Amino acid sequence: MTVPFGHVLILAALLFAIGLGSVLARRTLIMILIGVEIMVSAAVLVLVAASAFWQQLDGQLFVLFLLTTTAAEVAIALALVVTLRRRTGTTDADAFSELRG
Repeated sequence: MTVPFGHVLILAALLFAIGLGSVLARRTLIMILIGVEIMVSAAVLVLVAASAFWQQLDGQLFVLFLLTTTAAEVAIALALVVTLRRRTGTTDADAFSELRG
């Protein structure tokens, strides 16, 4: 049984909207990071579905590269959040307004 490509695109769009809503609505750094990861997961879902739909392995290989890069990005971002929490005592994004250029 295969899932139709259109259904996967709808699911990915919903996931992306949830992630975008989390990024825009939440003010804590952890929730913003989770929102970004949900959006990346939506992109990964589309790449895997498109790869299966067109019977090309390029998309799946790109997903492996993307997941590896995302894991490294999450590790660095969490380390930065922990460092900011220890220095300032908060993870509220508005508290770091002096970081703007």
